[in-house]
Amino acid sequence: MGAALLASWPWDNLGFYKYLLYGPLVSKAVASRAWEAASPDRWILLLLLLFGLRALTYQLWSSYSNMLFATRRRRVVRDGVDFHQIDREWDWDNFLILHVLMAATALYTFPSLRHLPLWPVDARGLAVTALVHAAATEPLAYAAHRAFHGGLLYARYHSLHHSTRVPQPFTAGLATPLEHMVLGALMALPLAAACAAGSGSVALAFAYVLGFDFLRAMGHCNIEVVPSSLFQAVPVLRYLIYTPTYHAIHHTKKEANFCLFMPLFDLLGGTIDPKSWEMHKKMSAGVDEVPDFVFLAHVVDVMQSLHVSFVLRTFASTPFSVQLFLLPMWPFAVLVMLAMWVWSKTFVISCYNLRGRLHQIWAVPRYGFQYFLPFAKDGINKQIELAILRADKMGVKVLSLAALNKNEALNGGGTLFVNKHPDLRVRVVHGNTLTAAVILNEIPKGTAEVFLTGATSKLGRAIALYLCKKRVRVMMMTLSTERFQKIQKEAPAKYQHYLVQVTKYRSAQHCRTWIVGKWLSPREQRWAPPGTHFHQFVVPPIISFRRDCTYGKLAAMRLPKDVQGLGACEYSLERGVVHACHAGGVVHFLEGYTHHEVGAIDVDRIDVVWEAALKHGLRPA
Repeated sequence: MGAALLASWPWDNLGFYKYLLYGPLVSKAVASRAWEAASPDRWILLLLLLFGLRALTYQLWSSYSNMLFATRRRRVVRDGVDFHQIDREWDWDNFLILHVLMAATALYTFPSLRHLPLWPVDARGLAVTALVHAAATEPLAYAAHRAFHGGLLYARYHSLHHSTRVPQPFTAGLATPLEHMVLGALMALPLAAACAAGSGSVALAFAYVLGFDFLRAMGHCNIEVVPSSLFQAVPVLRYLIYTPTYHAIHHTKKEANFCLFMPLFDLLGGTIDPKSWEMHKKMSAGVDEVPDFVFLAHVVDVMQSLHVSFVLRTFASTPFSVQLFLLPMWPFAVLVMLAMWVWSKTFVISCYNLRGRLHQIWAVPRYGFQYFLPFAKDGINKQIELAILRADKMGVKVLSLAALNKNEALNGGGTLFVNKHPDLRVRVVHGNTLTAAVILNEIPKGTAEVFLTGATSKLGRAIALYLCKKRVRVMMMTLSTERFQKIQKEAPAKYQHYLVQVTKYRSAQHCRTWIVGKWLSPREQRWAPPGTHFHQFVVPPIISFRRDCTYGKLAAMRLPKDVQGLGACEYSLERGVVHACHAGGVVHFLEGYTHHEVGAIDVDRIDVVWEAALKHGLRPA
């Protein structure tokens, strides 16, 4: 059977270049100086502005729906939005291109429409538009929607719209060209009627179209925003305006709640789900959810702060890298940073489910550079402590500390909090045992010698002690003989000679395995011989300066295949991959360990934790 007519977008294969379809209109606007009041082509500029505002409407609703710190209690469908859904909705704005082409065609066909007055939006125009919307657009949209749920039409067209598990504002755009052509024609009816009645204006067109998009995005946002008290005070309103809960029921059950915006037509058609109002009341009140595992992260820098789903969902679903389109947002991001420094507290940024258990990522509202400001130390520890106490009160089982949140100089790798609060039920985990295991298992078997920087750090110590027991010579780069000897004495006597203190990078000029736990400048990297591989546990990672060497990424593991609702990349890591300290907390929870993992790494547990991670389906990245 061949492809159905108008079931796929003709520009599907163009990728980003699809936006060149706006080119003729943009070039015409520029050539005719459409921004000038006297330009005969001013309508082009207004048309492009309208469609830019339409895209912004959906983006703002998307940002709001992904603000879990503000909306998680009122989420209708509790699952997270996964990468498959994000990819499926990547080109959600295809319908805007179609509609702008339809609008431009109409304006060329009917030249009088190009000369509509900017103002006013008078009472007559509003009345005609509202009347035709209620009397024509709503019932026709209801009938068309029910028709698209019929066997063949559903299979060939509307099933695409229902292929996503969690309604999102961008889901409103996930449909076939035929469906959006029908929708565009129905949107045009009220405006055409207002123009025919002599009450049309540009302002009226903007108000109606943007209001239409506002309601469509709201209905798909998956966050209940309409208070149930409104319907209790004025019961008739429940038949005049739908809610996100009402439409989410349609997405989950498919055989009820077909209306465009007015449930009145479901009432007349006998297709209202009887539990709609009860569920709406429940969602409006909010439903608490308690995570079993929390990964307590922090912001890396100003640019990385934009790499979250509530800013740009598609960008957050790809590994972080600095992009040009981020630059205009940088000043705003700086203001947010300053505001967070003064007012904010730890907040939820994302979540996923693993084997029926909710895992959440919380963020301490502090940026990387702030961890190195002496006067900020107490404030940061207070934020972390409050997060731990909050998790303990909620009933969280395990809380894992990320990167700088477990810095030895900051809080002793978490020991500060465990010692201060000995009765904690939540297990506090730094995850460094698995981090060490990942790094050690990356080293090729048969390696006889390694060069280790950051050698006296928590991770450096564990790596050195582990390797010396494997009869690997470890050149420990440190200027502190006292700290070196302290670590060396921890090793069994017969292995102590495998630990060697070095104080200069030139000592490693013949060693091709470098384990980097302290930042290396390009000049220091020059001492590595060609063919060297740099294993890393330094934050941020070193610059890949040497083309004749290879560079490992930060220690990380891929989450099990049965993870659900994961839709954001963790910093610069690939999809589904998390930092080893995050994975270490997951293993701690899955294994049901009852101890805190804070302070010094227990070298004897490195292999135990590694085997446990593999047993639960985590894999090296």
